[in-house]
Amino acid sequence: MTKMMRAVEITEPGGPDVLKLTERPVPEPAHGQVVIKVAWAGVNRPDALQRAGLYAPPPTASDLPGLEASGEVVALGDGVTSLQVGDQVCALLPGGGYADYVATPAAHCLPVPEDMGLKEAACLPETYFTVWSNVFTRGGLQAGERFLVHGGSSGIGTTAIQLARAFGARVFTTAGSADKCDACNELGAEIAINYREQDFVEVVRAEGGADLILDMVGGDYIPRNLKTLADDGRLVQIAFLSGPKVEVNFTPLMTRRLTMTGSTLRPQSDLAKARIAQDLREAVWPLLASRQVAPIMDQQFDLEKAGEAHARMESSGHIGKIVLKVS
Repeated sequence: MTKMMRAVEITEPGGPDVLKLTERPVPEPAHGQVVIKVAWAGVNRPDALQRAGLYAPPPTASDLPGLEASGEVVALGDGVTSLQVGDQVCALLPGGGYADYVATPAAHCLPVPEDMGLKEAACLPETYFTVWSNVFTRGGLQAGERFLVHGGSSGIGTTAIQLARAFGARVFTTAGSADKCDACNELGAEIAINYREQDFVEVVRAEGGADLILDMVGGDYIPRNLKTLADDGRLVQIAFLSGPKVEVNFTPLMTRRLTMTGSTLRPQSDLAKARIAQDLREAVWPLLASRQVAPIMDQQFDLEKAGEAHARMESSGHIGKIVLKVS
């Protein structure tokens, strides 16, 4: 490895134009960590929030954006026995993915699924960790239940639709155009609701209500989600794109025995993330290997054009994942 590497840094809080290519020292692996030579890096909403100054990285994490990547292991920290130099992996990162090299705990790395390229593999960690932990572990989705995911054409949405369908749930989703709704139907959504033309509350209630809702919109969707839930239903909140503050009547929480919960992935402990990785290896990686589920790709951008990738994501015109080509 060289001593210096290319990296994209956030020069100041702001829009996509504040992302600039720079040089940084190549990271050294701490105990239990590996260093990965990055081939591809995934682009995610938390990256944009960090860029805007709204999502600070944990104190021990890199200040560089990038929460998932794929590539080759090139260095091992003390205590690492599960990986070897030369292994091809995809990995959940504490930060730093927008660079030629990145350090991350070895326990957060997963093998590249059989017959899958590094480009697709870079789209797996952040999205699949998030969906698995919130839909199946926290949300407890079961076969036969009615599941509603908002933002069905996003990276999270396309993943949630496929996994929920693969595990036997009835899947409903919302999206903002006919083309996006068609894409969601092709992935396995039973009903895709154009939220610009239909009221998702009425549509899903007509089907019996949702047993589980995965929401990243927040704002006025929160009281509407509570109306959409069936009795004993669960609402899992993973983001607040329309804001976290809204007036809510919580009486139905008691009278209809509803559950509200939520989580963010990045602040969780290394052990918690390692447990999610193990669950994915056992339950989901076989589905990826057999192509029962697969990452849905939107566009790729070169590393130095990370700002254009963020602009694409924030336009909400994408369907699926956006990636950066690093090497």
